[in-house]
Amino acid sequence: MVHDVAIIGAGIIGTSLARELTRYKLKVVILEKLPDVAMGATKANSAIVHGGYAEGHETLKGRLCFEGRRRFRELEDELKFGFSETGSLLVSLDDDLEPLERLLESGIRNGLDDLSIIGSEEIRKLEPNITQEVKNALLCKGAGICSPYGMAIAMAENAVENGAEIVLSAEVTGIESENEILNLVTDKGDFQASFVINCAGVNSDKVARMAGADGFEILPRSGEYLLFAKGTGKLLDHVVFQLPTAMGKGVLVTPTIHGNLLIGPDASEIDDREDTSTHAERLENVYNQAKKLYPDIDGETFLRSFTGIRARSSTGDFLIGPSNIKGFINAAGIQSPGLTASPAIARMLVGILEKEGLKLEPENSFNPFRKVVEYSPKDLPYREVDRLSKLPAGSRERIVCRCEQVTEGEIADSMERGIAVTTVDGIKRRTRAAMGWCQGAFCRARIAETMERLTGELPDGSYDIERSGVSRVGKHDFLDFLKARKEE
Repeated sequence: MVHDVAIIGAGIIGTSLARELTRYKLKVVILEKLPDVAMGATKANSAIVHGGYAEGHETLKGRLCFEGRRRFRELEDELKFGFSETGSLLVSLDDDLEPLERLLESGIRNGLDDLSIIGSEEIRKLEPNITQEVKNALLCKGAGICSPYGMAIAMAENAVENGAEIVLSAEVTGIESENEILNLVTDKGDFQASFVINCAGVNSDKVARMAGADGFEILPRSGEYLLFAKGTGKLLDHVVFQLPTAMGKGVLVTPTIHGNLLIGPDASEIDDREDTSTHAERLENVYNQAKKLYPDIDGETFLRSFTGIRARSSTGDFLIGPSNIKGFINAAGIQSPGLTASPAIARMLVGILEKEGLKLEPENSFNPFRKVVEYSPKDLPYREVDRLSKLPAGSRERIVCRCEQVTEGEIADSMERGIAVTTVDGIKRRTRAAMGWCQGAFCRARIAETMERLTGELPDGSYDIERSGVSRVGKHDFLDFLKARKEE
């Protein structure tokens, strides 16, 4: 079978595009080299829905960010992935207003109408726990937070429900063109398509070279983060940035959609685009920068560290458009604010496909709504949690994960949405099981056992990070490192 469109990569760009294409009568397939969607930069970023003022209007980043941001409320209503319009503050510890005024002007050029510069008194009304040293801030009322991997999973599930195909663990190893058909060689066999969209993230330059579409390079940049326990996000109400530098938007402090506190990232040029290790010295720098803004951040509530690899393009901007190979289209160099811009990028790519000759006939049966089961709030008292966790295996009411109060029924439902879930981390991303205080010490084996009972196959019980072989700084190691630093 020849597909109309094959998408390489199941991150936020690939899944958003697949869903957008299912609005039309097309045969669409996503090919992903890893065993689940959203396993690259999509699951390891700041989870911010940016305002749209930081990038100039002359760039694709600047023009697409606000356009994408405006669609998040509609998408949340349709897909229920987790989005909150918290607003953001870009704060300055200096009296000089010129940098904020420059960004205000940039935002206005990009179409924003919800920006204003505010002083210290108003800042502290909005953020009572922020440092007394803050002088001024650029307030963007419509910025927010979301679950980026939740969004990609929701996009993928809705795309599959509307007829798209997703093939996981299918790394593209070769691309050949013959008679205006592109043949993709993968671990799961060959796939043919009239059009191929390169959404391969940090490996998009390698994929382009396979097709003979050279012309850019990915210069990977890593950023390390610290995530704190659930409930710590109550320290603040907005996303709080510091003034950006040449290396990026700088260390931010933000609540997550699930109530955690998140700080980071730093920025470091790297050679190994698969190395998502974390390092105590870099995390200490992130921690200290965040503490300058919020002195009450408590290191004892630190939960875990992680690293995201940004797919920075040698062009300095998003690289979206046709290549010199007929039918091969790049969506590369999608670093920040790529998550925010993703809905606009998807629509832009659909427009490019139409200009390149793809016939777009509306699919009247397209359903934009993802079926999501509503569960009761996760606020059961411990005694009830303990009782439910001891129910017999096979009971939908049995609590598998005590920290996040995730039931066997929720795990079962997460595995029945059209995408094969074969790892403990796949369940983790869909239900939050093993994301709580004990980080899976109680529930990891219970999750695997539940998956085996539901599918008849024993899943890989290891975490993604364990299979990758990289090292992460743990809670006790980091706290011991901070203590040693104080004693120096």
